[in-house]
Amino acid sequence: MADNKQKILVWLPSPLGDAVLSAPALGAIRRRFPNDSIFFLAGGTTRQLLSPSPYCDGWVESEGEGIFSLARRLRRENFSMAVLFKNSFGSAMVSFLACIPKRVGYARDRRSLLLTDRIRPAKAADGKYHPTPMIDYYLALAGLLGCETGDRQLRLQTDPDESKSLSAKLGDVFSPDRPVVILVPGGAFGPSKCWPAERFARTADRLIEKYGAAVIVSVAPNESEKRIAADICRMAEGRLYSLADTPLSMGELKALFARADLVITNDTGPRHIAIALGRKIITLFGPNDPAWTQTGYKDEIQIAGTAECVPCAKPTCKMTEHICMESISVDVVCAAADKMLGESAT
Repeated sequence: MADNKQKILVWLPSPLGDAVLSAPALGAIRRRFPNDSIFFLAGGTTRQLLSPSPYCDGWVESEGEGIFSLARRLRRENFSMAVLFKNSFGSAMVSFLACIPKRVGYARDRRSLLLTDRIRPAKAADGKYHPTPMIDYYLALAGLLGCETGDRQLRLQTDPDESKSLSAKLGDVFSPDRPVVILVPGGAFGPSKCWPAERFARTADRLIEKYGAAVIVSVAPNESEKRIAADICRMAEGRLYSLADTPLSMGELKALFARADLVITNDTGPRHIAIALGRKIITLFGPNDPAWTQTGYKDEIQIAGTAECVPCAKPTCKMTEHICMESISVDVVCAAADKMLGESAT
């Protein structure tokens, strides 16, 4: 790369979990270009998730903006390079229309001719994409820029002010004599990834009975997940704390996860938040291949459901019974929780 000071745009992936999984690559780019100006492009929620960040100098926010409008805005910024972590034709087209001289990304989604520097994703013999951990997927793009890519650790930072506002909202949850357990029963991917609400409720009751745990049900602020939270709280015998009743900002949610003793979650974005904050975590897998999101994190127990149709990678189960997720028993999850919380299973 030239020695002149550059203005680099990094277009982040849209799913929140993928944004966290891109963090090692973002750090690698920062270390490769320590004196250049680096800007991240993402929606406001992703910005809140990754902020504060030592890896960028500024943000370009875009929420459903049209291709031509966004291209005009980026063109005025005079970026010298765009690194496209977002896999879409639109991100490449916008970068091309914005006349950014160097456009780096994966050769996929019919956008190869719009890129100046490209690599091809790994494919299996049947032509489908080969399961590759997304950490390594993004690091490969950083490697194309000459970055050192040996650091695979996920990292997120919290804001002290958000921690204070969290305490104001949920101060009665935290006590030194009881563990904080967060349940994540939803998932933006679709209902096929979701463990049954009744089993989350039974798990919560056993953790409350055995450990006196403060159990928090963490759901996204949409009607579908609010219903899941309501079902769990209704079926549980013990008192649960539902974030459907006490909405948190993204910064406050990170501060909450940073204080958790254990997170039990479907394979969804908050899983990666917990890992990036160094929490103990139990992840429940069903229709999706765990290889896509492997992190090598030592404090995670992965429990995979079994069924002949796994992995189907479908958002909604097409079977009459949701066999893969229902094959995961409460006993198995609670045994893993016992291990994580430092006691033997009863």
